[in-house]
Amino acid sequence: MKPGARLLLVLALASLPVSGQEFSFDAAQYEKKPYELTGYLELKTERFSLNRNGAFYDLNFFDRPGTENIDRYGLLFKPSAKVRLGDAVTVNARAHLEAQRDSVQDASTNRFDEAYLSYKPDPGFTLEAGKVAMKWGKAYAWNPAGFIERPKDPNDPELAREGFTLLSADFIRNFDGALQTLAFTPVLLPVSTQLNSDFGSADHVNAAAKLYMLLHDTDIDLMFLNGGSRTRRYGFDFSRNLGTNLEVHGEWARVHDVQRGVTDSRGAVTPGRAHATSYVLGTRYLSERDTTYIVEYYRNGAGFSEGQMNDFYALVESGMDRLRTTGDTTLLRRAGALAQAQYGRPNAGRRYLYARVSQKEPFDILYFAPAVTLIANLDDGSASVAPELLYTGITNVELRARAFFLTRGARTEFGEKQNFRRLELLARLYF
Repeated sequence: MKPGARLLLVLALASLPVSGQEFSFDAAQYEKKPYELTGYLELKTERFSLNRNGAFYDLNFFDRPGTENIDRYGLLFKPSAKVRLGDAVTVNARAHLEAQRDSVQDASTNRFDEAYLSYKPDPGFTLEAGKVAMKWGKAYAWNPAGFIERPKDPNDPELAREGFTLLSADFIRNFDGALQTLAFTPVLLPVSTQLNSDFGSADHVNAAAKLYMLLHDTDIDLMFLNGGSRTRRYGFDFSRNLGTNLEVHGEWARVHDVQRGVTDSRGAVTPGRAHATSYVLGTRYLSERDTTYIVEYYRNGAGFSEGQMNDFYALVESGMDRLRTTGDTTLLRRAGALAQAQYGRPNAGRRYLYARVSQKEPFDILYFAPAVTLIANLDDGSASVAPELLYTGITNVELRARAFFLTRGARTEFGEKQNFRRLELLARLYF
């Protein structure tokens, strides 16, 4: 073909109409929106079957004997918003609006779990200021190394938690070689009577830091919190994939000068102060049949021994005996104060086992995922077993049914709880 003919052919092809459906490119579809609004609305109903032989039932219902069940209804709205102010600055917020009603009391909560400004001029640096929920640690059900976090609820470890008001930065560098990534996160967390008052004692600016390394394909964090509102503490965590379906992880934390009062069966409290070492070792495995296994062992260095917990239960029994014979509630109120401060907190013992098994779409039932969770106190042998059913077959809707069954042995952690069974129905609408 002559050169002139070639040129005419190219021009003719270029002039042909092109289907916009097949070849058009809309850059706006790939640009980040200036704002995002997500979240969910949750409806939940629960029935608590009360353990009338339990120590915590006596503490909470000694003035209302005979109560057998509590029916609770809850409405929760958790919106999240992000506003982009240019390429480097974002404003982030996550609210928590909740109302509950049951046969004992009504309650409501209105707060921001997070509300902060983020400045990220390049991928290697981020500065955040405001109320932020930090996530330190690699364990699933417990977080002993989460020094600037609120504790996880082992019954719902994946729930988003409320943060603290702070100033933090992230410096990230990537390398070639055994050390692939290095990141440093310094944090300043002030505490006053109006700001972060539940973090610890007021009139302190607490300094914390985390050093992250991806070393030999292992995620490693080193954490530190100086003494101030809380006593000094330091720790580390790790996570490593041993195969495509098997992961191991752990956390270790050392807390200085833990103050703890230990009661005897008569209510005489002996104050104490000591260093405490806590750790978690765990694994996660995904089978070829899409069954997920999570197992963790937790050693709570600040927890009470089985004998110390027994003395507390004996104190409650003595308080009930005195109430029946004389009408005096002094011992019960003393035990109630101890429960609120220390003995009644979740997992107040020393050694625990967490195990969870979940199955994705068994028997080819689409969008269906049953699971069962075990939390056991290894010192006294008591446990909580929670089977659940999850269905996500409706667009943007999650339906869950769950039950908690607690063992009922006397003078054991789960046997002395306020309830021995809890049934829960939950519906979430995501947007």
